[in-house]
Amino acid sequence: MPSAKFTVEGMTCASCVGRVERALKAAPGVRDAQANLMAGTASVDYDAPADPQALADTLRRSGYPPVETEIQLDVTGMTCASCVGRVERALKAAPGVVSAEANLATNSARARVLSGLTDADTLAARVTQAGYEAHPHHEATTQTHDHHSGDSAELARRVAISGALTLPVVILAMGGHMVPAFHHWIAGSIGIQASWLIQFVLTALVLFGPGRIFLTHGLPALARGAPEMNSLVALGSLAAFAYSTVATFAPALLPADARDVYFEAAATIVTLILVGRLLEARAKGQAGEAIRRLVGLRPATARVERDGTVVETAVEDLVPGDIVHLAPGERVAVDGVVTEGQGWIDESMLTGEPDPVRKAEGAAVTGGTVNGAAALSYRVTATGADTVLARIIRLVEDAQGAKLPVQALVDRITFWFVPAVMALALLSFGLWLALGPDPRLTHALVAGISVLIIACPCAMGLATPVSILVGTGRGAEKGVLFRRGDALQRLSEVGIVAFDKTGTLTAGHPELTDIETAPGFEADQVLRLAAAAEARSEHPLARTIVAAAAERALSPATATGVEAKPGLGLAATVEGQAILIGNRRAMTQSGIETGDLAERAAALASEGKTPILIALDGRIAALLAVADPIKPGAPEAIAALHAAGLKTAMISGDTRATAEAVARRLGIDAVRAEVLPDGKVAALGELAQGKRVAFVGDGINDAPALAAADVGIAMGTGTDVAIESAEVVLMGGDPEAVPAAVALSRATMRNIRENLFWAFGYNVVLIPVAAGALYPLGGPLLSPMLAAGAMALSSVFVVTNALRLRRA
Repeated sequence: MPSAKFTVEGMTCASCVGRVERALKAAPGVRDAQANLMAGTASVDYDAPADPQALADTLRRSGYPPVETEIQLDVTGMTCASCVGRVERALKAAPGVVSAEANLATNSARARVLSGLTDADTLAARVTQAGYEAHPHHEATTQTHDHHSGDSAELARRVAISGALTLPVVILAMGGHMVPAFHHWIAGSIGIQASWLIQFVLTALVLFGPGRIFLTHGLPALARGAPEMNSLVALGSLAAFAYSTVATFAPALLPADARDVYFEAAATIVTLILVGRLLEARAKGQAGEAIRRLVGLRPATARVERDGTVVETAVEDLVPGDIVHLAPGERVAVDGVVTEGQGWIDESMLTGEPDPVRKAEGAAVTGGTVNGAAALSYRVTATGADTVLARIIRLVEDAQGAKLPVQALVDRITFWFVPAVMALALLSFGLWLALGPDPRLTHALVAGISVLIIACPCAMGLATPVSILVGTGRGAEKGVLFRRGDALQRLSEVGIVAFDKTGTLTAGHPELTDIETAPGFEADQVLRLAAAAEARSEHPLARTIVAAAAERALSPATATGVEAKPGLGLAATVEGQAILIGNRRAMTQSGIETGDLAERAAALASEGKTPILIALDGRIAALLAVADPIKPGAPEAIAALHAAGLKTAMISGDTRATAEAVARRLGIDAVRAEVLPDGKVAALGELAQGKRVAFVGDGINDAPALAAADVGIAMGTGTDVAIESAEVVLMGGDPEAVPAAVALSRATMRNIRENLFWAFGYNVVLIPVAAGALYPLGGPLLSPMLAAGAMALSSVFVVTNALRLRRA
């Protein structure tokens, strides 16, 4: 009797246990069910019609959903879109698998599974049984991301051997067509039969040597009733070889006008497709260069304090709390906090921004960044998979392994593609044999083999994933991380980009922007006295004034008799002078004339700034203005979005006057002000008006809107909650990364459309040509060698076109 054990969410008491058991026992086919509160599990014995998926649905309906986890596998042997489909079907057929995706470009597969029902080794075995070697995926290392270079080396060796063996075959077979005297020389020296025997031996070495990878993968797949790309190559090359072998050793079995050999076709097919595989492997290696560069940022060793001395140790041996010594120009090993020294660190690998960042005691440093000219020490705070660099690598890998919605059409077509090609090849062979001109058998053989060889499901399988691979890698280089691959497609479709204001378009902390004095007063002196009074206040604007005085290195003064005036300001005595700091109402109530500074204060308020009036000994002395400054690059970001044809909006909890002032300065199209955190989702709905909306934010209060938007874009300088709620993360705080992300997504989708157009167009046009559709119109009957060359170049074109995204 089959059984299943689920890990269940939400069980908190004995009543929950009872509900889970009753729900499961009521399901058709269930013999027994037991829930365990301490372990958080539910065990079920069942018969048909029950199955794990139906039982999982029962748990969900009961309010205690089963826990789902994701398993990733490394898969070798996938060569085309048909292989991808078969790997996915093998995974989906496994008990407990909710969904599965395979990726031809990254040679990987991932499955969403019900926790407790299966594991990575079991799924890997399933895929291996389907004909594709699979292993559980381990954390990124330089070695695991170097498989393309290994593939390239092995393929280069095969190409060299195959080419050396094929060249004499082509010369013997085709030399006489180009130079008639050569044919006569062969006939008069070694003889035509000896020439055929030499071609037979060399071609056999090609097929069963370098070309055996097509046979060992393609023929078993054919035997399982699951033909794929290798099956087409194996059938085409073996058909040409077998026909030629019969013509060589048993010519009486063939009509007199059909006694010819095609050894050069069989050998050349294998060689050209191996060349195509080599070019494709090298191009795919370049496509994954971004991940390898990220992995390569991890230093192998670090100098750490041990028992009072500094020793060099492997980075893997570091633990949180260790003190690491960082030499000038050295790469930071892991994440930490500076404990000694100050200097500048290049964080461009993290943010994409070239300017180094100053670090002093207490500042955070990130593994993989590069130290400047100063020696620093830092305390380790995170190692291994917990570091920022490791999380970035995981994000990029997850995005690169994802499927876009546009891939669904490709999957439906490729499921039937290879069987359809084999049927067309048989149909072509039959039609030529029945209706073609003499020699009919020869023409039928050429047409059938050409159809098998020219069809290219590889290009269709690579069209989408290789573009995602390069596009997301390019984004990572520029500090734009796509947490999910499908965000690439949806970001390219947005019509409106909405921004949070504070911390996204503005710096997120107020600064002193203006200081104007009345006649007879000096700005620095007034600011020094004001800072002395405000030092005793906890108001946010008070801290801004104190910080401004400190930045100007003004000598501190001492205030006495500090008195807060709620709603008005602050009064104190500083160095024997009575000082009043507040708004216009505070001055009016104290009988102080504000003069021209009152009008100037109103003008500053209309710009979204907060005016602060200062009086000394009953006379107006100065006007200060405090504002949250607009981030450098914000105006350019809005202009770039407008140039891209997008509308912009701002959603802020600030007062309408402040929000509209910022929007005017930036040229933003629509403003929603005085919006509470839980109202941002509704504001997004109002702005959408049937269009897709992207929301850009950085704070905890932005998390609901980031999750609700069609695409959530989080500033990497923001909170972890915001980043986890978003689908796109901008590692720096530069707003200009937003239009860059949009441009990259559009370029990637354009690249995918180009690849799909080529992949489908190539097959739609050239398969009929290979079948001989042009022959009745006076056109050529395509040579199998030309068909092999075209097929090899088709997938190379797709990958090479995707590589253009590295310059996006």
